[in-house]
Amino acid sequence: MAFYQYKAVTPGGEVQEGVLEASSTPAAIARLQEMGLIPIRAQEAAAAKGAAPAARAAAFSFGRRKVNEEDIGVITRELATLLRAGLPLDRAFEILINLAASPRIVELLTKIRNDVRGGQSLSRALDAQRGVFTRFYVNMIRAGEAGGSLPTVLVRLAEYMERAKALRDNVAASVTYPAFLAVVSVLAVVILLGVVVPRFKPIFAGAGKAVPTITQIVILAGDIMRNWGFAILIGLALLGFLMMRRLRDPEVRYRFDRRRVTAPVVGDLFAKVEMARFSRTLGTLLSNGVTLVSALAIVRETMANAWLAEAVGNVARELKEGRGLGRPMMETGRFPMLAVHMIMVGEETGRLDEMLMQVAETYDREVEVAISRALSLLQPVMIVAMAAVIGFIIVAILYAMLSVYDLPM
Repeated sequence: MAFYQYKAVTPGGEVQEGVLEASSTPAAIARLQEMGLIPIRAQEAAAAKGAAPAARAAAFSFGRRKVNEEDIGVITRELATLLRAGLPLDRAFEILINLAASPRIVELLTKIRNDVRGGQSLSRALDAQRGVFTRFYVNMIRAGEAGGSLPTVLVRLAEYMERAKALRDNVAASVTYPAFLAVVSVLAVVILLGVVVPRFKPIFAGAGKAVPTITQIVILAGDIMRNWGFAILIGLALLGFLMMRRLRDPEVRYRFDRRRVTAPVVGDLFAKVEMARFSRTLGTLLSNGVTLVSALAIVRETMANAWLAEAVGNVARELKEGRGLGRPMMETGRFPMLAVHMIMVGEETGRLDEMLMQVAETYDREVEVAISRALSLLQPVMIVAMAAVIGFIIVAILYAMLSVYDLPM
């Protein structure tokens, strides 16, 4: 048994905080429900104590930071919980304001609450907060309001955002070790070339003998590192800036996006990532009552790949002419064939939204497996490459030392 710190709401809308004993988080939530409370958060007391100072420090240091996607996900989940418990919308926002973790979130929720109290719909109140809520999010809320199923839509939105965050976190966690290994490798080479190798130059110069070619290469690399290291870094940074600036050009971005999903080996992975995002977004919109034509227009605006977004626009035009979704997607030749066939089956069976979600799940799993395999191969390759570079430098120095002192190899 462990102690859990909780935040909950009474049927009258009052926020309560406290600590209770339970065997797990679900058990703590169940116990709160048995007490007649609406659970908002339940966290093990030890973890909550450790997180509280960090949260206060973040609120103090970054009180004016922007509301990010993770904040929106938490707000969405908590709002869904309150509405499903039967609280009115303005009262639910009042409670969320009291639970907000930063002044910026308080400011945002206060604006939305005031707009709702002024007679605006929630979707219009959210749309008024420019740059905070995506068009996809706002249209999902609008569909929920039209169908009278706002709490259900909020739950689906929260699940959608949690899945997207879980995928990003999984990828970030997977690349952490390779990134650390790459940084260590680069630092090791820089130290060898910039610090260690130059110390041997006076020895080789005083010996009065020719230095082997491979040693001359290493010494030259060390000289470049010491004399031009900062210039190289500035040049690389400038090159990166110019590339990012060039990518703002729509034509350049279009060509780049096309090459990214058609490139050998990695192109298939990028295509699957985009297909999973496309399918999940479209399926979520359709399952909440958005028409297919409107849903495609929304999905097109949310897509990160301009080449595939153009294909979605072409499919939308064909759809308006009564040709359906799957056949025009196949004719573009830009979408994975398995996904297109699954979508066509969904159209034929009248379960397009369910099939789109199945496509998303399928490609999410394939992406996770592909990333795991690639990273499992990347790590030993990086280790071998690092060992080869460092070994080459060491052998070059030893070879020169043996040559200088006429020692046999």
